[in-house]
Amino acid sequence: MNVISLRYSPEEGLNFKKWLGRSHCMNCGKTLSWYELIPLISFFLQKGKCRNCKRLLSWQYPLVELVGGLIFLFPLYSISNFQFPISNYYFLFSSIIWILAFLSFLLIWIIDYRHYIIPDGLVILLAILGFGNIALKLFYDQFGVISGSFLGSYALLFGLRNSIWLNHFVAAFIAALIFGLIILITKGRGMGAGDFKLIIALGILFGWPDILFVIVFAFFIGSLVSFELLIHKKKTLKSHIPFAPFIILSSLTLIFFGKEILEIYFKSFNLL
Repeated sequence: MNVISLRYSPEEGLNFKKWLGRSHCMNCGKTLSWYELIPLISFFLQKGKCRNCKRLLSWQYPLVELVGGLIFLFPLYSISNFQFPISNYYFLFSSIIWILAFLSFLLIWIIDYRHYIIPDGLVILLAILGFGNIALKLFYDQFGVISGSFLGSYALLFGLRNSIWLNHFVAAFIAALIFGLIILITKGRGMGAGDFKLIIALGILFGWPDILFVIVFAFFIGSLVSFELLIHKKKTLKSHIPFAPFIILSSLTLIFFGKEILEIYFKSFNLL
């Protein structure tokens, strides 16, 4: 993940050839030995510095290594939330889909933060994973469409639970409509084309009403962060702030805390 994100360039895109070759210090160019590339351990043993030029290394290295490792634990988290027996094949394919989705989230976050661009290849991958998720639900229909929502039984309140295809395509359409209107109204200044394509792919992946949660919470998080940056004069009203990290953070919030957040919301207003 570090290699792909650090060697990415907007001009060449996701160039597979650039992923090849030995790792080296970004400052002095020294080729790194195997013992300088042990995840997490090497960074802290070297006290966050290059052994050759003593230049401080970016904290991106250990953070991405840590997050990348934690991503592969997600299947264990997900299986603990099932309240009924599941097929081993369903668990296997579902795990593959969501691990690849999380790895895509990680790359999109880093690349958009560094370059203000979302690679089309990663968006296409998320859309393909979305279709794979739909196919998985259709094949293992004994679990019911409600199992396809991270909002649990609260998803029933928003309708569209009778057809898996309709559920996911309506989600993609509504996502495209909301972001498209923002781009149209702001003439492209309030939202980029990359964000537009990303939210459509996530609509296919998550379905309805999960994508609505992602959109609302992304704007909520984005507003808080933007306000904080304006208060401390780190950004101005004309500054460009990458929105994909907010979308990704909102998606993760949905996956891990979406059901609990809706429960708190409805109880707070005595709606249930």
